[in-house]
Amino acid sequence: MIGGILPDAPIVHVAVIAVATGAIWVGSEWLEEAAETLSGYYGLPAVVQGSVVVAVGSSFPEFASVVVTAATGVFDMGVGALVGSAIFNVLVIPGLSGFGAEGDLEASRAIVYKEAQFYMIAVSALVVTFSLAVIYYPVSSDPIVGELTRPVAAIPLLLYGLYLFIQYQDVDDAAITRVRKGVDIRREWGKLAAGLLVIGVAVERLVGSVESLGATFGVPEFLAGITIVAAATSLPDALVSVRTAREGRGGTSLGNVLGSNTFDLLVAIPAGVLIVGSVDVNFSTAVPMFGVLTVATVLLFATLRTELSLTERESSLLLVSYLLFVAWMVAETVGATTVLRGV
Repeated sequence: MIGGILPDAPIVHVAVIAVATGAIWVGSEWLEEAAETLSGYYGLPAVVQGSVVVAVGSSFPEFASVVVTAATGVFDMGVGALVGSAIFNVLVIPGLSGFGAEGDLEASRAIVYKEAQFYMIAVSALVVTFSLAVIYYPVSSDPIVGELTRPVAAIPLLLYGLYLFIQYQDVDDAAITRVRKGVDIRREWGKLAAGLLVIGVAVERLVGSVESLGATFGVPEFLAGITIVAAATSLPDALVSVRTAREGRGGTSLGNVLGSNTFDLLVAIPAGVLIVGSVDVNFSTAVPMFGVLTVATVLLFATLRTELSLTERESSLLLVSYLLFVAWMVAETVGATTVLRGV
């Protein structure tokens, strides 16, 4: 039974996943709208709006998925969701945005040389963090599993602090105008809280149904997270980026993708560990996926660097690359390939 009300059947779980995905969409819209309004009301600088407020808003579904999976003992699914979401973000969202924009999707040197490259550093930092867990807190050798503790999980958080510092250095000293006219502050805070609540409940139901389907059909937790949960939690980022691309704001569209991914890797995963105390990390499965994420990021970097724009042909390349990734995940699930160990 699901929550003691609905029968525990695959078709019911599929329906729950669809409804939960829609709820995540609605809750994320409330959260982002309220966060932007409150930022203007309190006169927060651009660095806080972009790197903290908007990033938390669009990335909260992934954040919630990590916390829920860590608390329920299926942390591999949470890590899979984060990595899968990151791969989805750097391949699918720019690809869709490229087709949604009028003409080529314009980038900038700041996006290519600062945001994209710092994101690569974030990926490397998380691999190092997992490596330290395996070296100093080993759990098993086949597959290679390590215990990720709070002190080790604090390393990515410190790097995110550096990211905020770098962003702050780029902020001009110009006065920030507060937007208070016509703002119902209580309503906006209520909307923010409602968005958080809806997303939290929806992600909890989503993870539960995906876990049940995985058990029914023999799909490993990590693979279920990296495909189903990842796509569902990445929906808000996709909607925001495609909408801004259609409005001719290519830099904002791409910045949202890279900023949200940086937040996911450096904040969401450590936060789950800090809340529950410690979790086991399957190094044998996670590291190959981080390798794929690195290749995907380099591919995005290369396509953006060509004339600092993304053409329809390059957008197609990104989308096809993601389809190949999904095909590989299916092959791993059915046993046609065995690159991933311990899944």
